[in-house]
Amino acid sequence: MNLAETFMGEKLLEEGVKFILRNPERNLRGILGIAEKLAREPHHREMVAAVKRVLQDKESNWYKFAQRLLTQTHPNVRQRLAINFFVNSAFIGVPRQKEWAAKLGVSVPYAILMDPTEKCNLNCLGCWAGDYQRTQELDLATMDRIATEAEKLGIYFIVLSGGEPLLRREDILTLAEKHPDQVFHIFTNGTLIDESFVQEMVRLGNITVAISLEGFEETTDARRGKGVFKKVMQAMDLLRENGAVFGASVTYTRKNTEELGSEAFIDMLVDKGVAFVWFFTYIPIGKDVDLTLMATPEQRAWMFERITYFRQTKPIFLVDFWNDGEASNGCIAGGRRYFHINAAGEVEPCAFVHYSTCNIKNMSLIEALQNPLFRAYQKRQPFHPNLRRPCPLIDCPEMLQEIVHESGAYCTQLNDKESVDEFAAKLRPYAQEWGRLADSIWEEKHQTLRDAQVQ
Repeated sequence: MNLAETFMGEKLLEEGVKFILRNPERNLRGILGIAEKLAREPHHREMVAAVKRVLQDKESNWYKFAQRLLTQTHPNVRQRLAINFFVNSAFIGVPRQKEWAAKLGVSVPYAILMDPTEKCNLNCLGCWAGDYQRTQELDLATMDRIATEAEKLGIYFIVLSGGEPLLRREDILTLAEKHPDQVFHIFTNGTLIDESFVQEMVRLGNITVAISLEGFEETTDARRGKGVFKKVMQAMDLLRENGAVFGASVTYTRKNTEELGSEAFIDMLVDKGVAFVWFFTYIPIGKDVDLTLMATPEQRAWMFERITYFRQTKPIFLVDFWNDGEASNGCIAGGRRYFHINAAGEVEPCAFVHYSTCNIKNMSLIEALQNPLFRAYQKRQPFHPNLRRPCPLIDCPEMLQEIVHESGAYCTQLNDKESVDEFAAKLRPYAQEWGRLADSIWEEKHQTLRDAQVQ
């Protein structure tokens, strides 16, 4: 039996993490030898190997990133997040997820995204969630039940979005306190973050936030409202000064791709203390749908080149949810590695795929994971052999058509006048254009690998 799956093993791992964090630089190297012996899953061994590589070069951006997190984070946050991420989510959670997946015959995900509320204090142009009812909320008892059932399945990462989730800040703090083994990661516009909330984050230790930005002040305020950028900067200062771990969330469009991919923007985030950035490409769903806002295929390819460059040079962790399809073996949605529960309780494959066949308020989490929409999703994943074309919305819209028709899913948006067939037809020209470019990129990369093997 894996040591991490026993009670004694869990406690040993926890104490090992605490030991490291008392003096990270001195103790980390020694504990890696123990971690190598404990690791049974292939990805666990890869994690240990990656940490060892980082420690070998003290001038590397990744070593500097690790040092920044270990030395500038409040001890309470550092310890709680380390235990929740590495002991609970990885060593304990992943094997448990696989065991349950084998029993249920469907994937058990790593993370759950749920919306405490549809309500928001801003009115951003093109918001992906802007075409829900804007009145629905998940009650605290339902969210508490979801978190409890998730832990049974080995899921220790709960993501909160909306709407603006911090309109429900007291309930979120209650959840985080009641479920100390979970990580609660909040996507927020940042305008409601104040000193008292940051102090609670630090006290509890298991809350992180990703604050939305569109670029610098002019670009952010143009989409989100005048004065929002300054409020975000103030929130980041509070988070950094109090030793919280936080990130940014950015959406690149035809108008701001070059700004978000600039060295000046990334440097500003590093200076502000941002630890990670989630990059999204604009998806034409929700409110104020505009196909001309979509980044061009050339911009999409350029953004991944820039992120690849920053990963080699900047002390910050970056993820591109579409372009990183190769790293994730395609789309992660539909319950494969994550899924979405909207504020009405409807179980959706993804925050951007507004279709459902069931409601979490009427069933257990186990039952929800076995719904026909997720089964239709999972039997097709990955949706394309070119993993740079992972998405059933913008890369393979014909797949979304098949999935919705096969599962009998209904639209969860307020405005559902457009059928899935009409939506797919609208996205097909973009998918074809990106497909031609993505295929050339894919073939060039793999030809280079084949040439290297021959040599």
